[in-house]
Amino acid sequence: MPGLVRASPTQAALRVRNLRKTYNDVVAVDGLDLEICSGECFGLLGPNGAGKTTTIEICEGLTEADSGEVDVLGLRWSSDAPALRQRLGIQLQETQLAEKLTVSETLRLFRSFFHQGPGAEEAIRVVQLEEKRDARVGALSGGQKQRLALACALVGDPDLLFLDEPTTGLDPQARRQLWDLIEEFKAAGRTILLTTHYMDEAEKLCDRVAIMDHGKTIAQGTPRELIASIGVEHVVEFSAGNAAVDLSGIRAMAGIRDVRTENGNVLLQVTELHKAVPALLDELTRQGVPLTELRTHSATLEDVFVHLTGRHLRDE
Repeated sequence: MPGLVRASPTQAALRVRNLRKTYNDVVAVDGLDLEICSGECFGLLGPNGAGKTTTIEICEGLTEADSGEVDVLGLRWSSDAPALRQRLGIQLQETQLAEKLTVSETLRLFRSFFHQGPGAEEAIRVVQLEEKRDARVGALSGGQKQRLALACALVGDPDLLFLDEPTTGLDPQARRQLWDLIEEFKAAGRTILLTTHYMDEAEKLCDRVAIMDHGKTIAQGTPRELIASIGVEHVVEFSAGNAAVDLSGIRAMAGIRDVRTENGNVLLQVTELHKAVPALLDELTRQGVPLTELRTHSATLEDVFVHLTGRHLRDE
């Protein structure tokens, strides 16, 4: 969206220092530190209840922290709230829009809140809702509502865009349509803070990520750096039906970094796939165990989280 001079890519768009927030006896955010550079898409990852939404709501000025410091675009909510509201775009985890208004009316309403930015018609074109311009919000599909919510976040031509679980509940096609839009805004030099528990989404969109658990950051870096940090290139998953497998024999194989069972399957973290699979087949043959299923995949951010915590990011 034209006309806005972006900050230098080396300048911090968001700084969070020792952030804490509790609700009664529950610690939602526990001494969190973050720094997001201008022009990057930064992912805040973790399971439900990790503190992602509380963190992003504090940064958006919607929730007050118990302690800590938050600098947004060099400004603070305590002294610069009106200026910040003009420079931020926010898509909440659940955006409730007036269902009787049309798409065009909704965007004209949101555009009226900002001093500058694209008109409603341009925003409709950007999110590809031209055919739904005159449709009421209540008649839109889930994916169309998410695109409209994103358009509402962009009509002020923001320097910093907050996206909280933007694709939760969407079908694969709608998710990828939103991914394309987010990548366009990222390519234009826009800064994005994205929360998600979809690891493919984070690996696709984010320059850097921080993994949260129990209100703390437990790992931070580029997706490639974090995956490399666990020293595992591939994951092998197999099933032997109801047959008993001697895991000690598998753990003794060369190149095996970790062995665990999950939902009746055995998962191996391996360093060299081309050596591990033949060795596994030989070991199962030696044990007289029938192989009923075998799958492999490259290591992902999900594997990083499991390695660090023993749990999955989608676990409640």
